[in-house]
Amino acid sequence: MAILNSAAPVNHSGYSDNVYSGKQEHRDQVYGILEQSDLIPKHRIDSEVGWFYDVLGLDDMYFMLEKPETVAGHITALYGAELSSSNKSNPVNVAFESAYENSAMFIHNSVPGVSKTKGVSYEKKIDSEFLDVSVPEKAFRVESYRSRGKVSKSLDASLRTYFISRCDFVNAEPKEDQVNDINQVSDRTFLAKATPSVLDLYSSVIAKVLSRTGPVIVSDELPSGEHRVVIGYRQRSTQGYFSALSDLYHYYHMFSSRKYVEQFSNGVTIISMYLDLAKHAKRLAAGSESSSNSSSSTGSPVLAASGAPVSIEENVDQIKKEASLLFCIPNTPFQTLFKTGELSVQEAVYGYVGWIFAQHFLNRLGSEYATLVDILDPADPADVEVLSKLKKRLRQETFTRELILDIMLRHRELLKDLYAHFAEVHYVQTDAPASVAGHLAARLKDDLHVSLSMQRLQDKAPLSTEDLRVKITRVTTNDHDAMVMRALLDFNEHVLKTNFYQPTKVALSFRMDTGFLPAIEYPNKPYGLFLVVGNEFRGFHVRFQDVARGGIRIVRSRNAEAFSINQRTLFDENYSLASTQHRKNKDIPEGGSKGTILLNMDAQDKPFVAFEKYVDAVLDLLLIGQSPGIKNRLVDRLGRNEILFFGPDEGTAGYMDWASQHARKRGAPFWKAFTTGKSQSMGGIPHDTYGMTTRSVHQYVLGIVRELELDESLCTKLQTGGPDGDLGSNEIKISHDRTTAIVDGSGVLYDPHGIDRDELVRLATARQMIQHFDVSRLSPEGFRVLVDDFQVALPDGTLVQDGLAFRNTFHLNPLAAADFFVPCGGRPESVDINNVAALFDAEGTPRFKYVVEGANLFFTQDARLRLEKAGVHLFKDASANKGGVTSSSLEVLAALSFTDGEFSRLMCKQDDGSLPAFYQEYVADVQSFIEANAAREFACLWNESKRTGKPKSILSDELSVAIVELRKNLESTNLWDNVALRRLIMREALPKRLLKEVELDTVLERVPLNYLKAIFGAYLASHFVYEYGADPGQFAFFEFMSRYNAKAEEAS
Repeated sequence: MAILNSAAPVNHSGYSDNVYSGKQEHRDQVYGILEQSDLIPKHRIDSEVGWFYDVLGLDDMYFMLEKPETVAGHITALYGAELSSSNKSNPVNVAFESAYENSAMFIHNSVPGVSKTKGVSYEKKIDSEFLDVSVPEKAFRVESYRSRGKVSKSLDASLRTYFISRCDFVNAEPKEDQVNDINQVSDRTFLAKATPSVLDLYSSVIAKVLSRTGPVIVSDELPSGEHRVVIGYRQRSTQGYFSALSDLYHYYHMFSSRKYVEQFSNGVTIISMYLDLAKHAKRLAAGSESSSNSSSSTGSPVLAASGAPVSIEENVDQIKKEASLLFCIPNTPFQTLFKTGELSVQEAVYGYVGWIFAQHFLNRLGSEYATLVDILDPADPADVEVLSKLKKRLRQETFTRELILDIMLRHRELLKDLYAHFAEVHYVQTDAPASVAGHLAARLKDDLHVSLSMQRLQDKAPLSTEDLRVKITRVTTNDHDAMVMRALLDFNEHVLKTNFYQPTKVALSFRMDTGFLPAIEYPNKPYGLFLVVGNEFRGFHVRFQDVARGGIRIVRSRNAEAFSINQRTLFDENYSLASTQHRKNKDIPEGGSKGTILLNMDAQDKPFVAFEKYVDAVLDLLLIGQSPGIKNRLVDRLGRNEILFFGPDEGTAGYMDWASQHARKRGAPFWKAFTTGKSQSMGGIPHDTYGMTTRSVHQYVLGIVRELELDESLCTKLQTGGPDGDLGSNEIKISHDRTTAIVDGSGVLYDPHGIDRDELVRLATARQMIQHFDVSRLSPEGFRVLVDDFQVALPDGTLVQDGLAFRNTFHLNPLAAADFFVPCGGRPESVDINNVAALFDAEGTPRFKYVVEGANLFFTQDARLRLEKAGVHLFKDASANKGGVTSSSLEVLAALSFTDGEFSRLMCKQDDGSLPAFYQEYVADVQSFIEANAAREFACLWNESKRTGKPKSILSDELSVAIVELRKNLESTNLWDNVALRRLIMREALPKRLLKEVELDTVLERVPLNYLKAIFGAYLASHFVYEYGADPGQFAFFEFMSRYNAKAEEAS
């Protein structure tokens, strides 16, 4: 093989050179092996070996690690590939790999500055098999080098080598100060190779990574002219990042002479890349050839499109900015278009977010569905069933994820226009009228050439909204294509604030105006909506009032089919949960909200990582950036500050402490109140410990028992949600019924004679599922079927084919019949109009007499009405399940009323493990509040149902609407200005134990005014409606307020 070229010596600044002292002996052995193999002509062996060892410029590490037999094989393969190439006019393609137990080596040919779009991708393999899975217990470091010589005559490429080895840490489990000591947390090989300057640099990066969320990115210029880019981040906080970074610097016509990935036992990963401009980019910068020639010679359409001189400094600066964006979303379905330069990284990520938005919010029902809604009777179960089935079919079949993606990929030029439209608002801050196209175009070209990823900007301003609508209509070939692209335009129009251009971020967040939501699908317009997109998840946050409260839940998927279903229904479920929460929150100052986080299929084991990113991305939009280059001020079309209050929900109960502390670390003034459900050491009131949710739910059970003069101990009950959960465990502890069946995550437990209560209480106390139940305590007719069971015979001879399917539908099984049905867990819409008939026997008699819906949205409204029409006493979730929110609200009130010192002394578990006396007394006050509110609402619903004959499910909504509307109206009156009335109401509304500790005037001074007004309005509204009903007489409120005015006057 002829000598073609040799590059300048590699500058190893920062790392010591790999020098193999046995290289000559190694070479001699390879020579001998080749002579014996007879695969290369004898007269060519010397030149081939000489080229491989002396000219190709492979790093000495290769020869250190590979046996002579392997190297001889590689030389032979390269010789054969060159012969084949010269005969068939095909370029040489090199792909060698060696894998061992704790190490690996990969080699492939690589054109500097160009990403591979075909064939094996070793960098993706390195990501998935070594870097994505690295944790302190088992981590891998990488050294990668580019050969200095070209691989063959037929290809302007060098060889890229990767050496992967398992880390051997100096201290695998660092403690306290050791965590920040690079000499303690490093791999021994790294310490042996790194210079003092690199150790200092990496120490600084590690300290920053450990003190903040998200990547830390720095760069410097080396004496060789190369630019070193160093990126630090927490292990397993992103995926596919190493390979994505290569695509990024290739997009900017750069290549790396070498790259290192170092792992540290404190959980930090650092990637360093040594970058320079590729030859074709240097020629362009020097003006030696036209952009069209560049395109033809390099295959890079980016060069042809940008047509501007290339600056290494500008490119490195942009790589640093966009490395943060790639950290959030390293790989998307638009990745190939990014690799080939057809889309910039920003356009590709924008396209991915737009794809997700379209999946959830494309108006798929159409005008025909709206017409049917007007024609059919919403009170007729048959009509409702028709509408329900039609709605689900239209949503599932009209626009699939695949169809939306295909349309977007086909209309990539429109996608670029739509991105420019988005960027012009959220990145470009112009002071010129949009009509001044020339001025705006000049600014775009001069100021934003780099920031738009060298986007192919024309000599005109980005298209206006109306122009884009016209272009979409003109360019698309059918209505479906137009609808998808218009959905992206709707997205642009309704983004009020985003962290898309924030220099450092861990996920993308968008505060949306909710005007795009079609009223036919979402009749009650939310106050605010957040869309959050991360590498591991997508999520939403919906609230129906400015000051609102609700939990954040993690949605997992058991398999791909479950994920597809969860993905389709995610926002609808979030919307319904928030709406229910809003009705449920009628007794407290906060309105309703809810957050959902859907884990991607390959991230089911990363719920906390997803939660961290979700919270941090939302905080990006709640806090004003104060650190230029890290957290900048964002373009704010909302124009006012917002505060969100998060609480625990499915899968997030243990994360509330972290969220509160993270908000504090980021400087949020509301950090104490940001989350509820915190541990007692942080002043939280755990709902499960004190049975807060159950205290409300069970009041409805006791109310039914009391009104109908039942003996609870003789009543049978079905319960979904088992002894391992909050509501399920406390329902077992607090009740005295004869529970005949329990369904939980592990399976079904059944005994027609009543499940042994002592054994149930044991499980509830230990928080264990029914799979741990001692089955010897079941009667002969009892059984337990677990989700992993197959072909199980029940005592009556029935054969259960599949335990999972049996568990999922047991609430519809005739065996599940009981006096009470108390859902304490389960998926939303487990009973809907399509399956509610299964809750009736052959004679049409309901299988349950009384239903108290503890689990949110377990029944759809039409299913509830069907049951109530048949005589079932049913109390829906919005009424029954409100104890938790009341507890959370009063927890926040304490946080707002106390100083940090007082809060720590009075509300937090002390160092000796004891709880302050105030805390215990305050918790008792909270429990009394919950029980009193539940009893008041139960009495109102029971009496109003008897008086009017209306279903309790309808009355529950009417009460909620009446309270919420009255509260809203009261806040706009001057009642608050009546000082005597204000003080009277606040004394009655606030917990007595709180006012004993803090004077009323102090509370009024410390708590935000809008929060105080919300307390005032909520108290008056709820007490009035519970006393007079949802449809009071004309003078009822005057009569009601007269009593309070008289008391206020007397008190003053």
